[in-house]
Amino acid sequence: MSSLIFALTDEQVQRIRSVFLSEMELGLTKEGQQQSSLLMENTFLPELPNGHETGEFLALDLGGTNFRVMYLRLEDGQFVEEDAQMFEVDESTRLGEGTRLFDFLAACVHQFLQERHPDGRHFELGFTFSFPMTQKSLDVGLLQTWTKSFNASGCVGEDAVRMLNDALQRRGNVNVDVVAIMNDTTGTLVQGAALDARCAIGVILGTGSNAAYIERVDRVRKWEGEHNGIKEVVVDIEWGAFGDNGVLDFVKTDVDKAVDELSLLVHSFTFEKYFGGKYLGEVLRQCVLKAHERGVLLEQLSERVRTAGAFTTKHVSMLEKDTIDGTISHCETVLGALEQSYSPADLVILRYICACVTVRASVLISACLSVLLQRLEREECSIAVDGSLFKLHPRLATLMERAIATLAPGRKFTLFLAEDGSGKGAGLVAAVARRLRSRN
Repeated sequence: MSSLIFALTDEQVQRIRSVFLSEMELGLTKEGQQQSSLLMENTFLPELPNGHETGEFLALDLGGTNFRVMYLRLEDGQFVEEDAQMFEVDESTRLGEGTRLFDFLAACVHQFLQERHPDGRHFELGFTFSFPMTQKSLDVGLLQTWTKSFNASGCVGEDAVRMLNDALQRRGNVNVDVVAIMNDTTGTLVQGAALDARCAIGVILGTGSNAAYIERVDRVRKWEGEHNGIKEVVVDIEWGAFGDNGVLDFVKTDVDKAVDELSLLVHSFTFEKYFGGKYLGEVLRQCVLKAHERGVLLEQLSERVRTAGAFTTKHVSMLEKDTIDGTISHCETVLGALEQSYSPADLVILRYICACVTVRASVLISACLSVLLQRLEREECSIAVDGSLFKLHPRLATLMERAIATLAPGRKFTLFLAEDGSGKGAGLVAAVARRLRSRN
């Protein structure tokens, strides 16, 4: 059964930590960045909120099938007013021509301002663009590759801020200045720092996964040009792709290979596919298939269970609730919804396999976070986390706390939910950008 549930050994966990650190250090050098599976992007954000941020800002959040436009008003670092509108990005727009996609985004901004703030006043805007990108400055982000359900043409290698500004100019009548671009991880770190001044790490655990942290500038050896006295900078790790170069193959199982083959972008985003919310349900389903093949689970499989995507991450959370409560009612509900017959023993085995899937996920995430904690060398550090997986899974946070404490002994840390880093965080980054620009 141990081979079925792919439990990680202590030796493997330590090797993951060692490889992760090596990949980080490679990614921070100009010479090694092409070899590393971690982009380790300089966000050019040298400061976090200081509690004095004041003003009105816009924030855009693009990363999924819904595009969000937000108005945010800050007084002394606190949000005192907010307003948001969601716009659905249909498949033809996500997969069509890039200019059409950005024209759609500009049209949404125009509509929001016309309906909510028609007086034409000027707004500074923070743009959360949750895709891998190379940043050349705080307001220049070159798209590296589309992920999730996006694959618009003519965008890879282009500056998303320039494309948005061009679209806004084509639209006309939009008095907006895009002052910062970031991904949702950077936004989560910034939002976390506004809630807790000890925060130095931001993590996304949702459909996908990524992390950002505060790095010493003298370690960012690929940074060209003047540092202008900057001591620290936020670095976007882009750890979803950790292992794309094969360095994590020693923990990859047949289950993981099957999940990868069924994904939209095969042989990419290796780390994310081990536990991301988009994939965790399929990880469980593949384990169920393996257990059935070995004659230890479910005498016959329903057509629903045989279908890719039948198990979702919501199902994982439901089954884990049974683990916490020592019950089987959620197992019965899930299998019933999948038209799957079962025995009493099947329920216990399914619950156990699901628990093992969760434990592996928590250890993989915690192995990397423990490296960041030790690298930061702070007396106490808070880790801000956003995302549906972290928020809705009934025991992932608890398992992570235990694993991090074991892997980074002596490091004081707090793991907390910092919701809406992609929205409020973007507004805060725009406010910080205003402060930085006022000094120049």
